[in-house]
Amino acid sequence: MEEVDLTDYARINMANWDSRVPFHEAGYELERFDDPEHISGVVRFDLPLLGDIRGLRGVHLQCHIGSDTISLARLGADMAGLDFSAPALEVARRLAARYGDSIEFVESDLYGALDVLPTESFDFVFTGIGALCWLPDIERWAGIVASLLKPGGFLFIREGHPVLWSLCDPREDGLLVIEFPYFANEGTVFTEATTYVEHEGELAAPTIVSFNHGLAEIFNALWRAGLHITLFEEHRSVPWNPLGDAMEEYTPGEWQLRTNRDRMPLTFTLRAEKR
Repeated sequence: MEEVDLTDYARINMANWDSRVPFHEAGYELERFDDPEHISGVVRFDLPLLGDIRGLRGVHLQCHIGSDTISLARLGADMAGLDFSAPALEVARRLAARYGDSIEFVESDLYGALDVLPTESFDFVFTGIGALCWLPDIERWAGIVASLLKPGGFLFIREGHPVLWSLCDPREDGLLVIEFPYFANEGTVFTEATTYVEHEGELAAPTIVSFNHGLAEIFNALWRAGLHITLFEEHRSVPWNPLGDAMEEYTPGEWQLRTNRDRMPLTFTLRAEKR
């Protein structure tokens, strides 16, 4: 594995996400938004737990190309989106303009959110799947979320389970094996030539630095930031295939273990309120 300066994680990860944008623009099936009733599979999965957000002011942190952000706007929320990738936001703005969704997309690293977004101005903060693993300091993230929320506002997040993030890549013998850290660490370097949608060609910047955060770390960070956890559920499915032949697509856009599905959680949903 190549030597990587872990303190340079932000630049490394931004280059990787910039290089994913054209593949995701082609592979996210964005033409499905031509149907004014269409919302993303990620948001649709969470509808029973998200509740009615009509008329609420929301911000989607680490929004990428905005498909989930637009979906939340279609549910009646007044949305803003924040991401560190300028190419991703170009796609998000084009997508919103094409479908007439008035969304404020702001370019910033997550840790700079308070420099570009007004504090205590949002009824809810939404964080989609595969976001926390890019952040080394979860305490700082929780503080930013709390600062953005109005009193009485809430955080809503569905995320990959830290047990899933700790598993090794698919093995020839089919065993699921813990290889990578579950607990907070200085970062783990991966080189992935492709992204999670099917595509031809390789990423121009395949190196990433990932940070796992155990459940206790996440919970304690939120509590210390003054947020009260009101809902927590663990799920047996995940909206992509992370484990090769060990997985099967049981419903469009959601994957589960092919056998012995009760042995581990794959994602979780959490809601926390600022009181």
